[in-house]
Amino acid sequence: MTDTAVTDTAVLRQRPPEQEREPVPPRAGGVLAGLLRTARPRQWIKNVLVAAAPAAAGELFSVPALGRLALVFVLFTACAAAVYLVNDARDAEADRAHPVKRHRPVAAGQVPVPLAYAVGGVLGVLAPVAAAWLCPPPVAGLLTAYLVMQLAYCVSLKHVLVVDLAVVTTGFLMRAMIGGLALGIPLSRWFLITTGFGALFMVAAKRYSEAVQMAGKEGATRALLTEYTTGYLRFVWQLAAGVAVLGYCLWAMEEGGVPHTSVLPWRQLSMIAFVLAVLRYAVFADRGTAGEPEDVVLRDRALALIGVVWLAMYGLAVANW
Repeated sequence: MTDTAVTDTAVLRQRPPEQEREPVPPRAGGVLAGLLRTARPRQWIKNVLVAAAPAAAGELFSVPALGRLALVFVLFTACAAAVYLVNDARDAEADRAHPVKRHRPVAAGQVPVPLAYAVGGVLGVLAPVAAAWLCPPPVAGLLTAYLVMQLAYCVSLKHVLVVDLAVVTTGFLMRAMIGGLALGIPLSRWFLITTGFGALFMVAAKRYSEAVQMAGKEGATRALLTEYTTGYLRFVWQLAAGVAVLGYCLWAMEEGGVPHTSVLPWRQLSMIAFVLAVLRYAVFADRGTAGEPEDVVLRDRALALIGVVWLAMYGLAVANW
């Protein structure tokens, strides 16, 4: 075992003196506000991935396409909200031992556990039924598979080593695929590789950050963290980042990838911004502060600027292809 692995393992095993748990302060708003917070509005940004495949194919900006994608976005958000409600209801007791999660409405007592189950169940039924009625069969099938997989994750899969990483990563990949299915767009192999391993990079970095921040008391909040070492999780996010970058670069440099209607090779130039974005995010992953990916993306100005530059270059590459 290397010195790094020993050090990383020690970080997990150290157990600081027990501290008395502080009471959870009351939250503003009533039950409806608590239900909305439990649905994680800040994380709805993940569902923007439904536009990824149409954007990559240059078929995003048309009224019919935008209408279908808006519908898919709403349905996916409803499914995700159902999963969050059920998850928080099941984990209410464990969340009360977490320094951040104890402020969640269900854990704090603002939303009763039975109500969280009931609302989650209603959303979990209505969303797939609406998808079967309003969307093509592949979309309805993928949405139903996502819901079943995520509920299985809440019940048992999040306690299975490595499988938990695969399930969360697959959830991101399904978001990226469903937009293409809704519009009948073939999904590129490079798109799937880059999206899948990019998602694994963020998921593993999140777990690594949780392991670092909860060293010594991780079993009270996410028991599976005791099965991982920070060295292993670091290896996973580094491996995933490398494959995501490789997949993107192969797409940008593949034969025939030079645009014919533009002076500058935007497709190739976009590699620079993509790599910089991965490297910038890796700074927070390495520090163990990537526990909330949406906070990292939205609050870091440099990363946001790099992201805007990448989007501009990528858009020009698709427009001129």
